Amino acid sequence: MKKYLIGSMVAVSLLVSSIQAKTFATVNGSDITEREIGAILQVIPGANYSQMTKEQQNKVIDQAIEKKLLGEKALKAGMEKEPEFQTALKSVKRDLALELWMKKQFEAIKLKDSELKDFYKSNKSMFQKPETAKAKHILLKTEADAKAVIKELKGGADFAGLAKTKSTGPSGPSGGDLGWFDKKRMVKEFSDAAFALKKGTYTKKPVKTQFGYHVILLEDKKPAGNVTLDEAKPSIEQSLKVKKFQEEMKKITKKLRSSADISIK
Repeated sequence: MKKYLIGSMVAVSLLVSSIQAKTFATVNGSDITEREIGAILQVIPGANYSQMTKEQQNKVIDQAIEKKLLGEKALKAGMEKEPEFQTALKSVKRDLALELWMKKQFEAIKLKDSELKDFYKSNKSMFQKPETAKAKHILLKTEADAKAVIKELKGGADFAGLAKTKSTGPSGPSGGDLGWFDKKRMVKEFSDAAFALKKGTYTKKPVKTQFGYHVILLEDKKPAGNVTLDEAKPSIEQSLKVKKFQEEMKKITKKLRSSADISIK
């Protein structure tokens, strides 16, 4: 039952996104939206449209266009009149009605502010945030190359400029920018060196990792602490609403099963 309810929640979220769907293309006046794109991505393990290259995204859209055209051809061929179509249509109507109904049930759940506060107070350990750092780095293949870069920095060279021209890492084109990260996100050697720096300083010796030799500039650092209640509210609210929704669905299904004529074969 739990897996079913979680699956239903996924269906509800997909339905909501399809109602407010972005349009990717138009075929004979009919829009290709996130729902159609999502249907194609479902057969590709781990696929995420937003993380694809432009070329990959275009291929997905092309598949959706072809699917739309073939669907129109199937309708023109009279597939709607086939008995199999009518049987499948009844199932689709039932599933769509269920999704819409569950969406309304979920949206109807209201939470008191006191419930959010109580959850936050009772689960403080869930809302701890680790120490974080904001840094840039220049990745070099050899220790000698890294030492040469450090020498240039001592001579007043611009860190971001050197990263763009000399770094072999993927962040090179963006000036070596790594954004904010905690210690667990980076390999130990890199994290130890980065978090040991003072704000505005860089490593005076190359930092060796499995990727090569790094020169690291610490731009800023934030101490460990707790996520505030206001910051945590959206996730707490979602979590509590899902829990209440699941509990309500269990009650309803239990009542429906008790009065239904069920025969398992």
